[in-house]
Amino acid sequence: MSTIPFTPDLSVKPEVTAFFDAPTNTISYIVKDPNSTSCAVIDSVMDIDYAAGRISYEGADEIIAFIEKHNLKLEWLIETHVHADHLSAAPYIQGKLGGKLGIGENITIVQDTFGKIFNEGTEFQRDGSQFDRLFTDGDSYQIGGLTTHVMHTPGHTPACMTHVVGNAAFVGDTLFMPDGGSARADFPGGDARTLYRSIQRVLALPRETRLFMCHDYGPNGRDIQWETSVGDEIDHNIHVGKGTDEDTFVKMREERDATLAMPKLIIPSLQVNMRAGQLPPKDESGKSFLKVPLNGL
Repeated sequence: MSTIPFTPDLSVKPEVTAFFDAPTNTISYIVKDPNSTSCAVIDSVMDIDYAAGRISYEGADEIIAFIEKHNLKLEWLIETHVHADHLSAAPYIQGKLGGKLGIGENITIVQDTFGKIFNEGTEFQRDGSQFDRLFTDGDSYQIGGLTTHVMHTPGHTPACMTHVVGNAAFVGDTLFMPDGGSARADFPGGDARTLYRSIQRVLALPRETRLFMCHDYGPNGRDIQWETSVGDEIDHNIHVGKGTDEDTFVKMREERDATLAMPKLIIPSLQVNMRAGQLPPKDESGKSFLKVPLNGL
């Protein structure tokens, strides 16, 4: 099987609108078919004041307002992976605008792993049934007349997928901007060697392919950025550029990961995102609760 399980078509140019969430340094996207009103939303964010135990939807409402203002038809809500640093707003947006919710098929591995960590009962389904579509490597789906191809790019998490539509690819946390390097690989189910090989799949796309990041942290004080290209990553990425070999990357990644603190929102994010953005079930009092597994992560 070839590294890329499809033939990229750079003549297809989707319209991409980015939405930056400053509290989590997350970039969400609306991807529109230029020849119709069809669109998809990738990696939406639900706001949370963790200390107060309060959720809200300011960022999601901004996305909804854009779609409604431009009379777009939402066909897909895509999660590139189960995020550990922000909560998904996909079901909230889906409730307002419709569309199907999709993620990689290895969500079942993530659900099994974190279902145990958070001591979820048997009522928590670990088969991915909370989502409308589970993608496998090489799958495709339509956004109007646009064909979107899906590549399995694990390493950060087992369920990470890169979505390629025409000359654009949405890489989730697999890669950062060239001066940001790569994602950590030390979460349960992550693996630095697997991540390196997944990055090589992304970098096998044509050099002109536009790459859209899920996060940016403005290294060294620069302005926030979220779009680069395969060519720029190959030439300039501080972790994998200029032909960095696998063993060198793995040594760097594992040493670096050992110094990193857990993301501030990992505990609420995983509990919500493994449920496709739904809050845990309410108890008999009508309230929903999050768990804190002591020494579990």
